[in-house]
Amino acid sequence: MSDSRPALLGDLLKATSRSFYLTLRVLPAAVRPQIGLAYLLARTTDTIADTEILPVDRRLAALGALAERISGTTSAPLHFNELARSQGLPAERVLLEQVEASLRLLGEFTPADQALVRTVLQIITSGQELDLRRFAGANRENIIALEQEADLADYTYRVAGCVGEFWTRLCRAHLFPHAPLDEPQLLANGLRFGHGLQLVNILRDLPADLRQGRCYLPRTRLAQAGLTPETLWLPGNEGAFLPLFHQYLDQAEAHLQAGWIYTNTLPWRCARVRLGCAWPVLIGLRTIAKLRAARGPELQQRVKISRREVRGILLRSLLQYPFPASWRRLAR
Repeated sequence: MSDSRPALLGDLLKATSRSFYLTLRVLPAAVRPQIGLAYLLARTTDTIADTEILPVDRRLAALGALAERISGTTSAPLHFNELARSQGLPAERVLLEQVEASLRLLGEFTPADQALVRTVLQIITSGQELDLRRFAGANRENIIALEQEADLADYTYRVAGCVGEFWTRLCRAHLFPHAPLDEPQLLANGLRFGHGLQLVNILRDLPADLRQGRCYLPRTRLAQAGLTPETLWLPGNEGAFLPLFHQYLDQAEAHLQAGWIYTNTLPWRCARVRLGCAWPVLIGLRTIAKLRAARGPELQQRVKISRREVRGILLRSLLQYPFPASWRRLAR
């Protein structure tokens, strides 16, 4: 084990993963390092993509260089000092400063685990690069929107749906390799699980994204409702916008219910990984409930659930896990 593993997968992971750290902490030791490192590297690429003080072409070049190192096609050292100095958050500076240590840690995993981590990060990075190119030049006065529903599905797959596939293959290999499961269906539900979580993020962050000139709701769907990205929040348009918004909430909820089926398909004895899946599902469903109850002015703020509500979700799930019928009703 490298000397950097406790620091990377301990304090730095906690500082950068926010609510996802709850899931990481409960996972079994057999899969926690691989998932934790995949998250750290994804956060590193995301930090590069979000460093708006640097031009898009320089961010793309840095992303490309890191992607090549992750894939193992090059061993050229990375120099992200300037990127690190541009970060406002200390944890994100450390992420970039410690990128070589993260890459060394990747090399400690088995070849099979390395391949899984590399595959999911290649897909995630491709989504981040696509986003940078798509929204180049976007701002409050120049809002750029996705065009088609297929563009939204492609984006949510690249940045989240692929994580469901990665998670499933890794846990299957290490935790329940011989369990009699319908693997194609499990993978399909894992993919939908990721889609649902990302769609909740998109709907929750819609106001902030619009202020940055980004609209993830497809232009064609907006046009069908008589809307454009520029007119979503205009007084009098709530009657046109809310039905469309609620259709997307329905879609996100259906995906998360597939995630709940996924969770309950896993062997009962794998309590840690089931809890690690259940918490984002239940938090996501609670967020959807709050978004449903909100109206125009409220939706222009970032709707989120409180820490107290999160603690309640965690406590109820732990108390009801020994009782299968009560546990299954948690996601109703």
